[in-house]
This record gives sequence, structure tokens and C-alpha cells, in this order.
Amino acid sequence: MSNTTHHAEPRLLTDAEIGRLIKLLREIRQWSQEQLADIAKIHVRTVQRVENGKGASSVTRRALAVAFDFEDIDALNKPFAIPTQAQAEEQKRKFEQENITLKVETLCDGRQLGRLVEGAMGLQMTEAAELSARAAASFAQLTDYLTDYADCHELYSATDKLTFYEELSNILTELSEEGFSVVGGLRNMALKSTQDQPEMPIKVAYLAAFTKGSEPKQFAVSRHVRFG
Repeated sequence: MSNTTHHAEPRLLTDAEIGRLIKLLREIRQWSQEQLADIAKIHVRTVQRVENGKGASSVTRRALAVAFDFEDIDALNKPFAIPTQAQAEEQKRKFEQENITLKVETLCDGRQLGRLVEGAMGLQMTEAAELSARAAASFAQLTDYLTDYADCHELYSATDKLTFYEELSNILTELSEEGFSVVGGLRNMALKSTQDQPEMPIKVAYLAAFTKGSEPKQFAVSRHVRFG
């Protein structure tokens, strides 16, 4: 029987098998090692060590299980069935069916950030790393500022916008001092309010906070967006 149809029995995995499994799950989600480290709240060197088959503590395995949304956070500490090639391809197909890859860039100043939001009709913001208390407060303030600005930036005069850009720059500086950056990108979408109306092309801005030094060039976002 080929290995694409064989169903492996659950068993305790070796360190090398854990490493291959973690790499497979990460690549299916199109995450870098740095992104996985941020999501799992572990050091990137720990991810590298695990993927190289150097072993992982039970605590690290739990953190990785949480990052991959396992229902049982101790799944990697118990007998586990390694996905077959067919199962892995099906997981990848399902992930790509439910998500798209969005190109993003690190936002260095308030003008760049403000203009990104001005070019969008919708706004999605998320924390892709565990923020410190001060950084969380700054990012929450940034979320409030940009949510309001997205609704009424057309009413701002050129002078008002410059002042607002400076305020955004100050918040970005606060985040940077805490060791975090904001990345963002625009996504083209088609909005359809009712079955009788034609689709309307719109752009949605995506912003995410990452640990400095682990900013991605792209990340996966859900194909389905809810407004309001």
C-alpha cells in the first residue's frame, strides 16, 4: 500500500518526528519560524531546535499545540498519528481554501500608516505577538485612533492630517521602544450587500503587531471578512 493512503497508528513521536510535524504544520499555514515563535510565545531558537529534531519539553509542546489550535493542548505529549502525505495535502488545500496570503510591509512612520488606512474602506487589526502591558495599551490606542480615522478622514484638512500623522508616529515609537513593530497591507475585495446588487470593489487594510526583527513580508488572512 502506498504511503499516501496508509493511515499511521497513534504513537509517541521521536524528537525527529516532532520536528518534521511542526515544520509541516507551520508550512501549511505559511508561517515563518519567527511567526510561529510569536504565536506560540516561545523563542525562535526554540522553534529552530524543535524543527531540527533536537527535542522539546512538555511545556514547549503544549505551547506549539496551542499555536496550531489543537483541541487537546497535550496532544503532542501523547501518542499521535503523523499525517500521511494525502492528509497533509488535504490540510493544506483546506487552509488555502479558507485563507489567502497578503503581502505586507513594516510601517515606519505615521504618514505611511495614515495613508494606508485612507486607501481602505475596511480595517482589520490584530496582535500577532504577546505584547507587554505598555505595548498593549499603545496598540489599543492605535486601534481606536485608526478606527475613528477610517470613518471620517475625508473631513480632515491637510494640516489636521499632518497633526494626526505625528500622533500615529508617536504611538509607533512607543511600540518600537517596547520591542514591537506594526506591519500592514491592503487587500482587494468585492463587497456584495444583497443578491440583487452588483459587487462593489473595495480595499481592506490589515494591520498587525509583531516582535521587532520577526516582521513577515506576507501572512495568511481569512477569505471571509465581517464588518461591523
